Amino acid sequence: MKTNLIGVVMVGGLLLSFTYYQTKPWVVPEKNAKMANPVKADAASLKTGKEMWTKHCASCHGKTGLGDGTKAASLKTAMEDLTTAAVQKQSDGALYYKVSEGREEMPSFKKKIPDSEDLWSIVNYMRTFKK
Repeated sequence: MKTNLIGVVMVGGLLLSFTYYQTKPWVVPEKNAKMANPVKADAASLKTGKEMWTKHCASCHGKTGLGDGTKAASLKTAMEDLTTAAVQKQSDGALYYKVSEGREEMPSFKKKIPDSEDLWSIVNYMRTFKK
């Protein structure tokens, strides 16, 4: 009986933590959300964005932003499908903030990718993800 109770508590804790990570909103400060992307989404920017994405993002978020990267299954946080309308309707500033600041298992990339133009190019590349 005691073993069953421990098992129930453990499973409940796992489900609770999974639900917590799934439902916790990612609030972007308004000033960041309103930031305009200073990098034109031209061929050069998209090329840079794809290179940065492949090197730093694809292992978790997948090659095309579906959340199916090779590391995704080992994370506590489920990868969001970046091709959805909910993600694509976010402002460039909001996406830039999330990439640069990170949270929980999502690392901050402002030190790994110190050139802000490269980070904006990642945002431009993310805009190519469509269903």
